[in-house]
Amino acid sequence: MDSPEQWLLSAEERGNAATAIPGWTEGNLAEPLLHGATYFERLVEEVRALDAGDHLFFTDWRGDPDELLRDGGPTVAELFTEAVKRGVCVRGLVWRSHAEQLTMNKESNRALDAEIEHGGGEVILDQRIRRMGSHHQKMVVLRHDEDPSQDIAFVGGIDLCYSRRDDADHGGDPQALRMAAAYGDTPPWHDVQLQVRGPAVHVLDTIFRERWDDPNSPDEDHPLAWVHDKLHRARLHADPLPPQLPPPPECGPHAVQNLRTYPAIRPPYDFAPRGERSVARGYTKAIKRARRLIYLEDQYMWSGEVARLFAEALADHPDLHLVVVVPRVPDQDGAFAERPQYVGRWQAIEMCQRAGQGRVHVYDVENHAGTPVYVHAKVCVVDDTWASVGSDNFNRRSWTHDSELSSTVLDSTLDPREPRDPAGTGDGARTFARDLRLALAREHLDLDPDGGEDELVLDPGRFVEVLEERAAALDAWHAGGRQGPRPPGRVRRHQAEKLPWFTRLWATPVYRLLDDPDGRPLRMRLKKDF
Repeated sequence: MDSPEQWLLSAEERGNAATAIPGWTEGNLAEPLLHGATYFERLVEEVRALDAGDHLFFTDWRGDPDELLRDGGPTVAELFTEAVKRGVCVRGLVWRSHAEQLTMNKESNRALDAEIEHGGGEVILDQRIRRMGSHHQKMVVLRHDEDPSQDIAFVGGIDLCYSRRDDADHGGDPQALRMAAAYGDTPPWHDVQLQVRGPAVHVLDTIFRERWDDPNSPDEDHPLAWVHDKLHRARLHADPLPPQLPPPPECGPHAVQNLRTYPAIRPPYDFAPRGERSVARGYTKAIKRARRLIYLEDQYMWSGEVARLFAEALADHPDLHLVVVVPRVPDQDGAFAERPQYVGRWQAIEMCQRAGQGRVHVYDVENHAGTPVYVHAKVCVVDDTWASVGSDNFNRRSWTHDSELSSTVLDSTLDPREPRDPAGTGDGARTFARDLRLALAREHLDLDPDGGEDELVLDPGRFVEVLEERAAALDAWHAGGRQGPRPPGRVRRHQAEKLPWFTRLWATPVYRLLDDPDGRPLRMRLKKDF
């Protein structure tokens, strides 16, 4: 590989000259944290290491103040207010959201705001977004004013809320959100967060500051919300942040690029006056380089425009396989919640399967009790070289309409295990990307958690064979009445449902307008460009 720019976006390719963040930073150390319980444990340790003069900045889609981060605590609110009492500057940006009756989280977010504000921190309920959109970024940035080498950040798909504190056994979070009946009383939840040290932490700090310092009101163009927040004494204006601390020193072999989605809105963001779609552009650049294997975990995978990118890669490269892990059923019961999602997913999967006959493998996951696991992770690994963990799903909403944040990792360390160059391009497999895929494979396939069976899945072709074998065996075991020992593995072949025409008649416009809207300027929509 001549330069990281072969895989990563240049500043010009990002398409947003107004932002202060660089194209990427080198010298970072990234670590994937599988499962909410792992992430929450690490978060407690790192927040409790903060002292007077340090900074704790966070963004969230949903926050529940009483969510336990460990058995017996602390809760989210306790952890953050304890930090305030030690003299830590605690600031948060949380989506203002909609009512709980719409299965959203306005009341929870307002409670988090109130508890942290009461403890001395500051939380802004932020509605600077497109109508029917959301702030979907999930990030915590911890800065040390006396020792920048201790700076750390967490970014990915895990909110500080109910249902997220699950582990590899997938028994679910005891503090559970109400979900579709198929997931039971404590829905199993699969998710991933990325821990980052090094100069990329300073970039994530800057991303938070850009949103915090935006001069528009958090309730801009929402007069009813403004009146409601006034009556409830919600914070409507952000106090200035303390001066930004210097970047932490280089500490590892990873180039990290932070990709974002911001919609085009009025009044515009100062830092993205025409929006930003670097999530879409970054994935597009990486997927066009794929030759052997795209491994994807995604909550939705339901947009035809996004699926077209994968379909074109499959058509152009006959040795390329696409492996996708998705939830078995949507998160909520009911025709209005389910049917539009089925429209989008069937279209996307069908498009990919037509382009890559026999090379598209779609699975869902269950725990050992047979309960489906809700796949909330947003992970992509391309040819064991490039990897991404973020908040964005593979749909048009995440790539154009909501605010999103994803971190891509390009490791300078060549992986010594065979095949060393699975794509045959000379770029070589990289340790971070391969280790991430293998860690997920061990869980989903019930392989030795210490890596003793990694030889079964190192080669992309063999990996696909093992997935197919174990999914087929588990499907057959269920079809046979679950007689005899349960076969190893947790993956089952996912069956995308094609709806009858009379259901598609109403579900399709709902899908396009509400589930998967388009946040691009009209000119870009017409050009089908991101």
